[in-house]
Amino acid sequence: MTHSTPLLSGIDTQRRSLLASLASAGAASALGFTSGPIYGLENSPAYPQELRGTEFDLVIAETPVNITGQSRTATAVNGQVPAPTLFWREGDTVTLRVTNRLSVPTSIHWHGILLPAGMDGVPGISFEGIAPGQTFTYSFPVKQSGTYWYHSHSRFQEQTGLYGAIVIEPRGGSRMKADREHVVMLSDWTDGVPEELFRKLKVMSDFFNFNQPTVQDFKLDVEKMGFKGAMEKRKMWNRMRMTPTDLGDLTGTTQVRTALRYLVNGKSADDNWTGLFRQGEKLRLRFINGAATTIFDVRIPGLKLTVVAADGQDVEPVVVDEFRISVAEVYDVIVEPQGERAYTIFAQSIDRSNHARGTLAPRIGMQADVPKVDPPQWLTMTDMMGAMGGMMGMDAMQSMSGMSGMPGMPGMQDMSAMKGTGKPPPIRHAVTEYSPGVDMHVDMPRTNLDDPGPNLRDNGRRVLTYADLHTIGGSIDLRAPTRDIELHLTGNMQRFMWSFDGQKFSEAKPVHFRYGERLRLILVNDTMMNHPIHLHGMWGELESPEGKFQVRKHTFNVQPAQRIAYRVTADALGRWAYHCHLLYHMEAGMFREVVVS
Repeated sequence: MTHSTPLLSGIDTQRRSLLASLASAGAASALGFTSGPIYGLENSPAYPQELRGTEFDLVIAETPVNITGQSRTATAVNGQVPAPTLFWREGDTVTLRVTNRLSVPTSIHWHGILLPAGMDGVPGISFEGIAPGQTFTYSFPVKQSGTYWYHSHSRFQEQTGLYGAIVIEPRGGSRMKADREHVVMLSDWTDGVPEELFRKLKVMSDFFNFNQPTVQDFKLDVEKMGFKGAMEKRKMWNRMRMTPTDLGDLTGTTQVRTALRYLVNGKSADDNWTGLFRQGEKLRLRFINGAATTIFDVRIPGLKLTVVAADGQDVEPVVVDEFRISVAEVYDVIVEPQGERAYTIFAQSIDRSNHARGTLAPRIGMQADVPKVDPPQWLTMTDMMGAMGGMMGMDAMQSMSGMSGMPGMPGMQDMSAMKGTGKPPPIRHAVTEYSPGVDMHVDMPRTNLDDPGPNLRDNGRRVLTYADLHTIGGSIDLRAPTRDIELHLTGNMQRFMWSFDGQKFSEAKPVHFRYGERLRLILVNDTMMNHPIHLHGMWGELESPEGKFQVRKHTFNVQPAQRIAYRVTADALGRWAYHCHLLYHMEAGMFREVVVS
């Protein structure tokens, strides 16, 4: 049985921590933990980044960091940002003693891990939180394998550094073999105070949006659709009082003092985290989006990416050039670098304001060319109106006074002529959606899963979509759902209000599942932003547009004006969180409690 090293400090501490790390590695070897692929230990600092075994001591405390050139204070685990990577083994029982050295309460949620409700780590839902000076002991059996992660579920601590990776070794060995593995944890950091940034978003939701329409954009539109069409396009957006480039809450634009810095394993693009490989090795890269608010689009120029797992679950291998990884999602990718050359891991933000980058190389210090960030694109009629957007040209749009729920625009539920053969039936909205907290309704959401999404369409690269993902082995519960629960993702972008069905968490009643039942959750995105939705404690099995099993995941990114449906088996008693994983959206109210009884 191995133990992690508690938080220490000073030069002597680093020496002792290194010895502890080596001792832990020796013990892990004795337990058979090193029989798998090699991890990139050449990159480790003096203190242990990787903790292995069944018992762990984790200490949450403030620690000084300098990511942007300015000294700041982070919320760290064992003095590290990101927190140590935890290595578990399927079938073991793990015990994690978490001590709070902060002046405020804290918590750790084990994202995607199937466990008893009391161990889930959500204050106010599954436990009271960890008070200052207190230690909380998490203990649960490990029922799964794959790549997962952990993070705080207390206020904005996730934004200030409290997140880390989990790698669970399968009892029977990995289906997809690799010679070496690297965890690639993507995240975002700000020198600002998250509470203050949240306040600014509430005052002006597009405060940080620097991708506003430009004169050059107008000239390009004139070339494509003529002067009249270009003017009408802008009038339409102005009438809706929405911004066609509003794809993120915060920004990586360096003009802003509190701009986000996008990180790879805690390193900025300038610091260039490097994962090593040897000639002829096959690498498994475990990508985790541990950002608070940033969706990334990832590629490695010069390499094909074979996606072999999604959210910890093995999928039929699919070869792509690029993939979008929403907040809290996880993808395992196999790559085969060739020769004595370096490759850039390039992850640009969805709003195209900046990028994270790392390097794969045979030696530390090698670099490859870093691509330029792609130019941002406008949201389309499809992103605004779903299936109806694809049925209407610009002339038809301009002849209408608007769409349902828009300021000054009538609804379209009665426009039966627009339904079209084979299109999904019009959506019915809850009474609670007609409120100042909702500025948009989508009456005919699209159901396709083969759209890579805004800023990825028609870019000349093969981009992963949910339609490409097929979990090996199929569904774990072949029963048909006995009932549907439909929830709409709603918001008022100008007021930065976010909710389910027009009700923020403080106004809503819990959603009830009957223990053991098989049900279908339907999510309809009535907004023009992506929302990664996470249900704690239970798997979701995504349906194809035809209602067939597609892929098993713990987090689903719902695109603008999209409807998705997934099946859930209510096999976990207790109270569970259900929320958007964009931290500022969750804090603004896009959160529900699910009770299984």
